[in-house]
Amino acid sequence: MSKTVPNAVAPVEALPELHKQNKFMKKLIDGKYLLLLVIPTVICLALFYYLPMYGLVISFMDYKPFKGIAGSNFVGFKHFINFFEYKYFWRLIRNTTIISFYSLIFGFPLPIIFSLILNEVQGMRFKKLVQTVSYMPHFYSTVVVVGLFSMFLDPTSGLITHFFNSIGIAKTDWLLDQNCFRTIYIVSELWQQTGWGAIVYLAALTNVDPQLYEAAYVDGAGKMRCVWSITLPSIAPTMITMLLLRMGTLFSVGFERAFLFQKPTTLETSEIISTYVYKKGMMSTGGYSYGSAVGLFNSLISLAMLVVSNYVANKVSDTSLW
Repeated sequence: MSKTVPNAVAPVEALPELHKQNKFMKKLIDGKYLLLLVIPTVICLALFYYLPMYGLVISFMDYKPFKGIAGSNFVGFKHFINFFEYKYFWRLIRNTTIISFYSLIFGFPLPIIFSLILNEVQGMRFKKLVQTVSYMPHFYSTVVVVGLFSMFLDPTSGLITHFFNSIGIAKTDWLLDQNCFRTIYIVSELWQQTGWGAIVYLAALTNVDPQLYEAAYVDGAGKMRCVWSITLPSIAPTMITMLLLRMGTLFSVGFERAFLFQKPTTLETSEIISTYVYKKGMMSTGGYSYGSAVGLFNSLISLAMLVVSNYVANKVSDTSLW
């Protein structure tokens, strides 16, 4: 005759593990609706970002569209070697590096400065007006922005050309001057993205404790001292995070802007890796593998810069991406 076995009691060693499992399941149940909202994003990332990464194998093949990946010949590092031996290789690296560096040194601090200035504005109506006007260019397509700057810089009827002509600077075709390309590129980017980039910092500024400012004013601190000793340290984690994210895309210079501003007379300063990849991969016959290899090389540089930047940030501060 069988005896009923009493309810088994978990060993003492297993209790912490059971507690962790129960806590994890409770979090899943409590956040089930948030997880449902995240599922479409995860699916899009998987379909449009991670799944296409399989196509990187054509960088090591002599890819033929009609044969497919399985039927194309494996050539190893042939396309990478051809790119390194390209006579304008160092021009591509130089132009990409210079434009990326200019975008960083001007494009990163300007939204911070703009948000600090806007945060000091007392009139709410004027503040909202400035915010709206500064955000609007972000919603313009790059084609529209390039078209506007082309109209402003037109040598005969351009508004900016007339302004410079009125102060004694000779009228010239700025868009055909290779020495002006980088300036036009950076200015158009700053005009379009500064207001939008300031949103994150304005949100971070709302979390700064007002009592810190009151205590500083009591101690005799001025506006600049409060900004330096309270505001900037308070939003430093946000600044570091945004800088790291920017470092990850530093060499991914905006293709559309560079390509649309590019002219045959400005190739010496306007030809960058992304425009070269487009020309070799899409505009030339059978250049898919070569263009993919160049794009992979550019992505690996960006990845290396992100890893190094995150390592440095992790060493000098408590904020990092991982």
